[in-house]
Amino acid sequence: MFAVVRTGGKQYYVGKNDKIKVERLDAEEGKALDLEVLALSTDGSAISLGKDLSGAKVSAKVLSHGRADKIIVFKKKRRQNYRRTQGHRQHLTVLEITDIKAA
Repeated sequence: MFAVVRTGGKQYYVGKNDKIKVERLDAEEGKALDLEVLALSTDGSAISLGKDLSGAKVSAKVLSHGRADKIIVFKKKRRQNYRRTQGHRQHLTVLEITDIKAA
């Protein structure tokens, strides 16, 4: 059984007991939450979309909050002596998928 869920403007392919890193969610560690379901497959071959998903639910548990590795953003315009360096670390939440229920 698998599902496609959306959170933080991104889509994730998940199965039961999967751990995923998503953009920071405003939830306490240990709390349970439900995710928006876009697609669902119960037997591995047939996929439910749209109206077939009314009542489908993916439950997740917040394991921890953290930050991703630093990335370097470097801008340069040649022959103009223009150089800018900036770093960025994205805030993340680690979720564990606890349950996937069909309608």
